[in-house]
Amino acid sequence: MDKLLIGCGYLGSRVAARWLAEGHRVFATTRSPARAEELRRQGIEPIVGDVLDPASLKQLPVVQTVCHAVGLDRAAGRSMREVYVEGLRNVLAALPSPERFLYISSTGVYGQCDGEEVDETAATEPLEDSGQVVLAAEQQLRERLPNSIILRFAGIYGPGRLLRRQAIAAGEPIVGDADKWLNLIHVEDGAAAVLAAEQRGQPGQVYNVCDDAPVRRRDFYTALARLLHAPEPRFVAPAPGAPLPGHERANRRLVNRRLRQELNVTLRYPSYGEGLPASVQSAVTPQSQE
Repeated sequence: MDKLLIGCGYLGSRVAARWLAEGHRVFATTRSPARAEELRRQGIEPIVGDVLDPASLKQLPVVQTVCHAVGLDRAAGRSMREVYVEGLRNVLAALPSPERFLYISSTGVYGQCDGEEVDETAATEPLEDSGQVVLAAEQQLRERLPNSIILRFAGIYGPGRLLRRQAIAAGEPIVGDADKWLNLIHVEDGAAAVLAAEQRGQPGQVYNVCDDAPVRRRDFYTALARLLHAPEPRFVAPAPGAPLPGHERANRRLVNRRLRQELNVTLRYPSYGEGLPASVQSAVTPQSQE
């Protein structure tokens, strides 16, 4: 079967690898001709295009499954709303209707901040601008493709992507509350969830993609510091009059019951306790990048 990735970055490249291993033909978009050559060497058929350039999307192929996994490249100088909302609109206008459309969204659409448990039935009332943009993209998708499957990802980590690694290694203080919750998913488990959603997801459904164990910031960063042989992390309050960083306002415990029961996903890394050591070990290999 033919598959298409709109965006083939940290998560998308792992989804592509799994599809290739199953014998599928895989297409992927990229804005970079150099990246296109990398994809071709991996067995992926590249499409040089930009979600903000409708003319470049005219070559999108007819496929059975589409995974839209576009992230924000801050170096490109475009706003999050442009990329997430306008870019998605351009893709949907150009794309031949697939049997499955999987949209990689974010748990930032939830606004809960009192440490409560949050499943897919919880209110989506994001407090941050980024969450409001992601929610607008979801709503647009529902209007255009009501049977699409939305995967709301927690913070993705893994080899080469460890939250605050450089700051922790340098012993820099962390601005924020050490007792607030982090919600995470290892990138390999995230890729497995995408394929499970393709195979077993219910049309029009939403799934939280997170591991089994929300973790206090203190515990996560202490474990990371020990693995890096770095100083114990220090948490400090914002300077007087300075606002708390947006990502530090969130404080909720995500529930992945639907992921486990409906998609039948068994996590390789059910918590940071398993995933963090494996990620740090892999990240020190010569092939990895910070």
